[in-house]
Amino acid sequence: MKLPMDKQIIVTRHNKVVYDCGDTVAKVFNGTKPASDILNEALNLARANEAGIDVPEFIEVGKDGMNWVILTRKVEGKTLRQLMTESPEMIDEYLAQLIDLELSVHAHKAPLMVRQKDKYARMIASARDILDEATRYDLLMRLDGMPNHTKVCHGDFVPSNIVVRDDGSMCICDWAHATQGNGGADCAITYLHLQLNGEQELAEKYLRLYCEKQGCSVAYVQGWMSIVAAAELARGRVTEHDYLLSMVQVVDYV
Repeated sequence: MKLPMDKQIIVTRHNKVVYDCGDTVAKVFNGTKPASDILNEALNLARANEAGIDVPEFIEVGKDGMNWVILTRKVEGKTLRQLMTESPEMIDEYLAQLIDLELSVHAHKAPLMVRQKDKYARMIASARDILDEATRYDLLMRLDGMPNHTKVCHGDFVPSNIVVRDDGSMCICDWAHATQGNGGADCAITYLHLQLNGEQELAEKYLRLYCEKQGCSVAYVQGWMSIVAAAELARGRVTEHDYLLSMVQVVDYV
């Protein structure tokens, strides 16, 4: 695979750079990302599409030099994050749209996706350098006791991963962390990511409105907070370490 010389950077992360290549988008990974994770992300994208979810069209997985690349068809539009920034007076409306879209994703099934509980259990077990044995055991017992669901869960459902087309339809990008499992965990992850982005007020609004629309209690989602915070710690999120660790240590909510 050879990417065009005039490609433009969309976003840079610690283990990848996303490029606008004209009519396609290339996600280029550096050497720290295992090939198995990259291939799994491409597989998640294909399975989400097969489940009937509006996602970017998958084109191919290959290498540009030494770097793995996932290539998708470019979706024209602005991210929901851009729209929120440009029109802050409409943020409540955009938040409601975000949650409606998230709940529509949870209505789908993808039986071959990784099971959420299996993924979280592996991640918690891998955090030996961060969490002591007693804490890991408590988290694994909590995880085991959470309700078993088989909903498609995006795993990083934030406004920057939603592209809004000119006709108002929405396309969901970045399926690296997708699983089948409990929507409450997906909500807890979005809440944490908004908090980590410094949007505390938006995070609280999101949590309340999600629970209202889903018909569940805030405490139900909060029961997942320590679990998903531990999973985020296992990803090596150094700058947010103290906040995530404080969330892990909050075992019970009232």
